[in-house]
Amino acid sequence: MQLARPVAHVLPLLGLAHLDRGFDYLVADNDDEAAQAGTRVRIRFHGRLVDGIVLERREHSDHAGRLRYLERVYSPDVVYPEHTAALVESLAQRYSGTRADIIRNAIPPRHKQAETADFATAWEDLGEPTEPDLSGWSNYQYGESFVDSVLSGQPSRAAWQITPGDDWASVVASLAAKVAIDGGGVLLVVPDQRDVDRLESAFREYVGPKQITTLHAQLGPQARYRRFLSVLHGQARVVVGTRNAAFAPVANLRLAVIIDDGDENLIDPRAPYAHAREILTTRVGLEKCSLLIGGYARTAETQLLVEAGWMHNLVASRDQVREAAPLIRAAADTDFELEKDPGAAQARIPGLAFTTARRALSSAKPVLVQVPRKGYIPTLACGRCRHPARCRRCNGPLGLPEHENTEASVPTCRWCGAIHSSFRCGECGSHKLRAVVLGAQRTAEELGRAFPSTRVITSGGSRVLDSVPNGPALVVATPGAEPEVEDGCYGAALFLDTWALLGRQDLRAAEDTLATWMRAAALVDSREAGGTVIVVAAAGLPAVQMFIRWDPIAAAAAELAGRRETKFPPAVHMAAIDGADASLDLFLDLVELPKHAEVLGPVDLPRSTRLPGEYDEQRFGPPQRILVRTPLGPRAELGAALRTAAVARSLRKDELPLRIQVDPIHIG
Repeated sequence: MQLARPVAHVLPLLGLAHLDRGFDYLVADNDDEAAQAGTRVRIRFHGRLVDGIVLERREHSDHAGRLRYLERVYSPDVVYPEHTAALVESLAQRYSGTRADIIRNAIPPRHKQAETADFATAWEDLGEPTEPDLSGWSNYQYGESFVDSVLSGQPSRAAWQITPGDDWASVVASLAAKVAIDGGGVLLVVPDQRDVDRLESAFREYVGPKQITTLHAQLGPQARYRRFLSVLHGQARVVVGTRNAAFAPVANLRLAVIIDDGDENLIDPRAPYAHAREILTTRVGLEKCSLLIGGYARTAETQLLVEAGWMHNLVASRDQVREAAPLIRAAADTDFELEKDPGAAQARIPGLAFTTARRALSSAKPVLVQVPRKGYIPTLACGRCRHPARCRRCNGPLGLPEHENTEASVPTCRWCGAIHSSFRCGECGSHKLRAVVLGAQRTAEELGRAFPSTRVITSGGSRVLDSVPNGPALVVATPGAEPEVEDGCYGAALFLDTWALLGRQDLRAAEDTLATWMRAAALVDSREAGGTVIVVAAAGLPAVQMFIRWDPIAAAAAELAGRRETKFPPAVHMAAIDGADASLDLFLDLVELPKHAEVLGPVDLPRSTRLPGEYDEQRFGPPQRILVRTPLGPRAELGAALRTAAVARSLRKDELPLRIQVDPIHIG
């Protein structure tokens, strides 16, 4: 019997730019029903067996030669539906990547046993939902209008500034549960496992445990693929997950939510380095659903969307924010300040911070102490001129190794491991060293001496606590590892060594620092309840002023204005291209850049960055970086041009390592 469409147009999942296209294969009679567009198949390609995705079925092939048959059709499950295919294609153009690299994140590896699970049971039959309480949205200006728009199926996009002290997980879960109960699909993307657990717990107030589908890195292969299939078959309506969950093929998607879009966990560390926020903004444009970007702080990218009119603000009134936020005060960390109070000098914190901590502890409240880094004494500097202590061999930063007898340790390079028993400053010639950033362990040790009768708890690195008891204690944590207080809040918070965050040579130093402070300060009691935050920094710094006023929108607007002035993302489109000197020359010869494009560099690749592969530097030149900058316009214009050049380079068999990042978070 002659098949109606005997040819399968298949995309091989190889990740090579010049092979990111379809190839024709014949379909056997017994595979005719299963080998539909979007199914996963096995094909023989250039003499070896590889996986592929059927893009479409055709009546005829344009290939003049003899066609091979498909080796195998894994299952009739359409794992690559049309809306996922459109999203992947759009992202490949946007990020100058291959579809195979994006599909690797969008579709988990197949697990045969997972396909035997029951996907026929309807979502309504998996639990007994209860009517959600949506009153929490009334605390925000236009919050009720946003809820009405989402529930009516009208696409609405909002930048949500979470009020300090508000249970954001419960507020989001109430709206998402209502959407699911009404028959729509919801997708919630958060930075880490702790946020996934928090949202899952909030959802259980309204829906059953089996009606919540979580997707995260801690799942095993079988569980991940089974949950993916439940989403694919429409059984899962509520999907909560980390970065790659943004691709989940939720049926009838009505609401997509992303929390803390400035968190670096939302960026894929593998090519093409897509950001979950960009995945969702692209997706809501294709699927015409609502989008909510929430957080205590705001990124310049979100502010650009608001100023462009693509999103609207969803904020509480200034009076509500002022009442809910803790009292925030700045204290300068100077030698003079420390000398005024012997107790403060012992704890290496200003007297105001010492007094604030003592007051909170006397009220039987825990105190949060945030330090920028884990460890003991991560960074050293000259004791006379304060110039960073550098290795004589590789110019890396000097620090003290972490072991029990750290105080007797010898300064060691944190890059190459060289030991410097006799330090000499390259700027002033001094032999003295001082610690410029104390790690969490050393800070906990010093606070323990300053508050001898108080319990000291550390959270950070490989030991991150989810919560601490509601009682007098000093909780020393690194950014992002601040535990919540069981049935309560912190009485006070101290932010130490803040200049280590603000003084980073990074485009987003101020933005990231403000977000770090706001997330931690939201765990502190309101000012009416006596909550106080002491930020050890100069009060005149713009980021400190925005923090004291708790004004993330003004901070994001100022940050965006600065990016416009200096022509950096998101005010422009920019691509960072890293590669060997010879490889970059070839790439620049092949690329046809958009009109008004500007090429910056080449410059040496930052020491902390490595190319994705090894090569002979003496033969092909040192690793370099060039930046390509274009004015804002069609999102895919720059990426498409670079993608075309990458295909031409691949056809030239240039096998030197090359990395293309479009609108990267860190430029160098």
